[in-house]
Order: sequence, then structure tokens, then C-alpha cells
Amino acid sequence: MNVIGKLSGRTAFALGLFLAVFPLVSQAETLDEIHKKGLKEGGTLNFYGTLAQINAERILPIFEKRFPGIKINHVDATSDKLVARAVAEARGGKTLGDVLQIPLENVVQAHDQGLLLETTIPESAEYPVGMKGPFWVSSDLQFFIAAWNTKLVKKEEEPKEFDDFADPRWKDRLIAEPRDLEFLLALAKYKFKSDEKAVALLKKIAANNVEFHKGHSQLAELLVAGQAAACFTCYSHHYPRRIKKGAPVNYMLTEGIASINATALFKNAPHPNTGLLFARWMASLEGQKAMATGGRTPAHPKVEPVDKTRTQKIYAISANDIKEFPKYEKIWKEIFKLR
Repeated sequence: MNVIGKLSGRTAFALGLFLAVFPLVSQAETLDEIHKKGLKEGGTLNFYGTLAQINAERILPIFEKRFPGIKINHVDATSDKLVARAVAEARGGKTLGDVLQIPLENVVQAHDQGLLLETTIPESAEYPVGMKGPFWVSSDLQFFIAAWNTKLVKKEEEPKEFDDFADPRWKDRLIAEPRDLEFLLALAKYKFKSDEKAVALLKKIAANNVEFHKGHSQLAELLVAGQAAACFTCYSHHYPRRIKKGAPVNYMLTEGIASINATALFKNAPHPNTGLLFARWMASLEGQKAMATGGRTPAHPKVEPVDKTRTQKIYAISANDIKEFPKYEKIWKEIFKLR
């Protein structure tokens, strides 16, 4: 039945225009249809990503097996180097990358340089606000949590929330990463919804003489070695493996701050359909399960990580928050007297 034809002329025109500009998700091509188009582009995907080799070696072959005939060329470097490379290529008049998958902060930088395509990924409909944007979709998450040495922290002392570290019992027992301004920003924006309350808590924590060390792996090793009792800006994915090996550590999963790794598509990519195929697969349940299998914490709310790395309450740092980094970095450094 032609529903539009039964409407008044003006209403029919408006609805027709809406559907032309915002087509229904059901009208989107299937992944298999896009796969066929991708094969006509040469069967190569240029993937600019910071996905660690230990994860990439497990995740990327799943994509290649699912879509025969397409091979991934993984250009592996730090996120800032990948953005700098893409900028240099664009200035030279050529785009070589198809997909960019790096921390959201750097995806925003690439977008500011005019490198990224604005498009809607149908699979992103299942993602909550803050986990997607007009030029990106979350691929996986990294959680800042609290962790502690079980020999140095009594059972009754174990923290249930970040606020617990304001207690004077933690004086001279805490470590943290000096660059983790996201901790302050997330508490201000999402937990307390108040800069004043977040700053007040951190000032109490700072009064406990926090010791700072660069590198989250370093923080984990210090806890394992018993050189510190607890950490409040550790990464959750550092602990399941260590606990399985018998390390005397535990970690808090009641609440956590999530930094986002995001997938985006390059403008004028050499293999646009192949890139779109990867981006849609990555955002789908299928792709997110592959991320979990490969050892990452998936962003999709319906896909659980293999290890317990996702927190119950999630305070996620989104693209709009990143613009406020300078403000919160200044406050963070002032609170802890960091240079």
C-alpha cells in the first residue's frame, strides 16, 4: 500500500522528504551486500589502529574469515602518530587510510583536521548517548577503577566507591597516574554533576599524600609488589590476568570511568565500501563479540567482556567532554600540586 499517497499533499511531501534524507534503518544494505562491493575495490582494508598486537592477532582474522577475499593492512602506531600520518597524507593530496580506530580524543583531533566522514552507522542505534557521534562509534572501553594489594588492605577496608579514599586511613597509602585528569572530569560531569563536589572530594584524597607514577602498568606492578596499598586511577583490564597468576590484588567494579576507543571512516578513502563494512561489523553484536573474544572490553551494552573489566556504574568520557580537557587538567594539577 502506498501510505504516502493517502496523505494530504503537504504531509506526503514532508514525509517523503524526511525519508529521503533519513532513510529507515531497515533500508540499509546488509553486511553481505557491502562485502560484495568491497571485493570490487581490490580486497584490501587499510586499518589505522592502536589495537594492541596481542588483541589484533585474535580480532582481525575473525573479520577476514567472516568476509573472505578481504585482507586487513594494519598500520600500527601510537594514536598521535597515526593522526599526524593521516594529516601529512591529506596535505600531500592523497588519502591512504580507510578506517581509523584510536582513542576518542585523537579521533576528535582527526575530525578537527577535516579528515573524517560524517555518516550514521545503523548498528549504532543500540548504543547509548555518549557512546556514538556523527563521525564515530565506540569500539571498546578502558576503565579507570580502584585496585589494591590484598595483603596491605584488610577486607573491611576495601573501597566500595571512589569517595572512600577521602578517609584519613588512606594517608600515605595511595598511588595514581599524574595525567589522569579524566578522573576529575568524569566525577564532575557524571557522578556528582557538580564541579564543586568533585573538587571537594579530590582535595580530601589529595590530603592523603597521593604518590604519582607514570604508566598504568607501573601502577599495577607496584601494587603486586606491595610497594603501595591502593590505586584509584588503575585500569580494570590489568587485574584479571594478574589475579589468575596468583598476584595478591583485587579491584573495584561498582563504579568506573570509561575512556572510549572509537571507530571512524576517512573521507575520500581508497576503499570506502570496505571501510564501511568494517565499521558496521565492528559496531554490530558480531563484531563486538569478536572484540570480547580478543581480550577487549566491548562498548556494545549487550556484549559482556570475557574477563570482569566493565563496571556497574559507567561514567564515560565523550567527545564533548574532550573539549574541556584543558579546564579540568588545570584544576587536577592544582589539586595535587602537579607540574
